[in-house]
Amino acid sequence: MGTEIGYSHGPQGKGFALCPYADHVSPVVLAATPIGNAQDASPRLRELLEQADVVAAEDTRRLADLARRLGVRVAGRVVSHHEHNEAGRVDELLDVVRAGGTVAVVSDAGMPTVSDPGLVLVRAAVDAGLPVTALPGPSAVLTALAVSGLATDRFCFEGFVPRRPAARDAVLAALADERRTLVLFEAPHRLAATLEAMAAAFGPDRPAAVCRELTKTYEEVRRGPLADLAGWAGQAEPRGEIVVVVGGAPAHAPRVADLVGEVLARADAGERLKDVVAEVAEATGVAKRDLYAAALAVRGR
Repeated sequence: MGTEIGYSHGPQGKGFALCPYADHVSPVVLAATPIGNAQDASPRLRELLEQADVVAAEDTRRLADLARRLGVRVAGRVVSHHEHNEAGRVDELLDVVRAGGTVAVVSDAGMPTVSDPGLVLVRAAVDAGLPVTALPGPSAVLTALAVSGLATDRFCFEGFVPRRPAARDAVLAALADERRTLVLFEAPHRLAATLEAMAAAFGPDRPAAVCRELTKTYEEVRRGPLADLAGWAGQAEPRGEIVVVVGGAPAHAPRVADLVGEVLARADAGERLKDVVAEVAEATGVAKRDLYAAALAVRGR
């Protein structure tokens, strides 16, 4: 049975110590940062930046700019923690946690580990039995999904599609029948080509939304069929951070011709043809009359 770990925020709700009963172990804290508007920073993020022993930042310059805009002083040690060095940082950061220090992990925007550094450290901490928690906050994925006007009950996040056209097209082909709403990131200079490839893979009329510069001064959300959005992107050459949201694939009604084989096989096995047709038609939504006529036509050949 594992050790139960409880979270403690100090007598006035301050601090990020974790308390496994008598022992005090500080965590790795994945902290969401604003995706555009600095005023979206939570009080807990401000507090964490001021109190963490180490802040592991994807870009230390952006962290300094964020702290300036928030009017907070980062008192702890700041280290760079990006895709090229995160594996080499793991032991150093986990040693801080083992020694009782709090390590805050921040990316340039949004939640670490979501198309950003952090996952390598999280997995290492979990394997070492060290606590990991998250400080929730802004998310480009959820923000774009919410404003897209597309279905939000079931969705999947696909990150960035591959840069090479052949690999990109293969990924999109595999997603063509995905019924859930798709959320993807894309660079502005590749947006038009990606939307054109989506229109080819998913169909030009598939509904979608391009969300640009979310929460920033020039926030823009374009909604429409993929073909129209591809044409707009090719002419407008949009800039900034971009999230693409695409409606899920519609349900494909079965064709009558695809059901005749099943109907005749069951009839040949002893079931009454009309009963089989009625049951299959009700289950699939096809017209009973059309299915019966098609079955008779095939049987009469």
